[in-house]
Order: sequence, then C-alpha cells, then structure tokens
Amino acid sequence: MSIILELESSDGTSALPPDAVLQSRYRIIRQMRKGAMGAVYEASDQRLCTTVALKETLCADDRLRKQLEREACLLAHLDHPALPRATDFFIEGHRAVLVMQFIQGVDLAEIIVRQPGPLPLERVLDWADQLLDVVIYLHAEERQIVHRDIKPQNVKLTASGQIVLLDFGLAKAQLIDAFGDLHLSSTFGYTRQYAPLEQIQDHGASPQTDIYSLGATLYHLLTGRKPPDALERAAAIAASKPDPLTPANEMNSAVDPGISEILNRAMTQHPDDRYRSASEFRETLRRARRTDQVAVPSQNRGVADDELAFTMIRPTTNLKTPALQEDRPCQAHPV
Repeated sequence: MSIILELESSDGTSALPPDAVLQSRYRIIRQMRKGAMGAVYEASDQRLCTTVALKETLCADDRLRKQLEREACLLAHLDHPALPRATDFFIEGHRAVLVMQFIQGVDLAEIIVRQPGPLPLERVLDWADQLLDVVIYLHAEERQIVHRDIKPQNVKLTASGQIVLLDFGLAKAQLIDAFGDLHLSSTFGYTRQYAPLEQIQDHGASPQTDIYSLGATLYHLLTGRKPPDALERAAAIAASKPDPLTPANEMNSAVDPGISEILNRAMTQHPDDRYRSASEFRETLRRARRTDQVAVPSQNRGVADDELAFTMIRPTTNLKTPALQEDRPCQAHPV
C-alpha cells in the first residue's frame, strides 16, 4: 500500500515530504523544484534500486493531468542523450505523476544566480552547440516538436559538462511512428524575456519559436542580463523608438560583434527573419567561431573555468533563487 503524508505549503498546495511512498515503489528523497502548477522531486525507485525524478501536478484540474500525460507520452517517444527518459506515468489520488531519469547537475539559472554577470564566452558557445543539436533532433520532420519553453531554468548542466533539456510541458508535437500519427495538443503558455511575440500573442509556434528562445537564453548567459521581453520591444518599435534590445557585444566586450549579430538575428521580432532552421543557426555560430577565431581574453572571462566547475558541484540545499520565481510560465488554455 502506498503511504502519502502531505505537508501544506504557504500557497495552499500539498507537498510530498521525505519518505512518502507512491505506488508502493517510489520513496521521496527531497523536493527539487516547485512551480505554479507542479513540483519535481528526487526519489528512490525501490524496485529497481535507482534514483529517479518525479514530476507531479499540484492541481486536481483534469486539464493539467492530461497535460502531464501528454508530456510523458512525448518523452517516451524520444531518444537523445540531451533529453531525459520517461519510465512511468500514473495517477494516485489527486496526483498525476511522471517518472523520469534523474539528471545529476544544476540548471543554468542556478549558475546565473550563484555567479552574477556574464559567463565565459567559449563555455556558453559550447553549451549552445549542444542545445542546438538536441533542438535539431526535436525539429526533425518525423517529430516536428517545438519545445516552446527554452530558458536557463530548463537547461541542466551535468558535472561532465553535458547539457540536458528539460520540461516539455508546453511542447507542441506531431510524432510519426510505426503506429501512425500521434498528435499531441499543447497548452498555451510562455515565459517573459524568452518567448517571441507570436507565442505571447498565441499566433502559433514553429521552429523559429525555439530559435528565438534559445537566442534569448544565450543572450542572458553572455551578458548577465535578461533581454527585454518581446512585447516591450514591439511597443518601442511601433512608437518609432529604438529597439530596447542592446547588442550583446555592447553589454559584454568579450562577445565578438559577429556573435552578437547572430544573436540579434535569432531574436528578430518576425519569425521569417530568423534562421530558417536550428541547423542553420548552429552552422552560423560554428562558422563565426572558426572565421573569427573566437577567444576570450583572460581579463574578460568573468568566471574562470575551474571556478565554474566548482560552482556546478556545490550543494544546492537552501539555495535561494528568487529569479526562478519570476520566470514561471504564464499559461491559459490548451491549443
């Protein structure tokens, strides 16, 4: 029999305490992350003697349960080293729970909070190359998956330097496999500063949606500041004022002007003006690095590589990250 002891949180939702057991199998170790509509826990799979991640909805809303079930179904169809594996999905009481591979590491938002300011250029470009590899995989014709929520909070970095893309709760997909087409509806939502105008206005998502979000994420990492949100930029342009997006190289002298221009194109307001594909985005970045021999003078690195590595493995218990609360997705309805 499952044992669930619930702790009431300050906002009225119930949190699972350590040692609570679900499905007579998964024992809670700790809560790792809490958002507006759910939480993620580290847990022990007592049947297989492994550590897993449990993602649950904290709401009895059937729409949100179905959203998590869609995410489980989506992840079960994916196979890429930069994506977590889904291993189980169940409903117990008023909880819907997705069981996933546990990824040891810290997300990029935690690194930003611990080390304010620009992160090392070469390191960020390495992360960009890895992220674009997985985005290329997601955007492939046979999958046609648009993540729609790429941001520092959803990108985890392992101790070995491997990037992992998390949280497919907003993803829009059409998977084609041996069983035929699998159409997965999605939920309308966005995260300010990382979402393009067409997503905020609910005008549909395309691969260019992810290209904008990835560009905004890289901009934040390289400048130490979030870019202005797309609505603010659109309002300025409509009023014949300058685009409030300051070029990255003006924010951080270590950023090559060519790299800055690449980010500007990725974050262009109109999707047709962005890169045609994640492949083109990646190749443009690679070409710029080769042509310009991108290198970061030691005095401009900001965070030394050894210090960054130390930052990644420091304990995260009691870490206060108010910035994470600001970047919760705004959600409204299925689309």
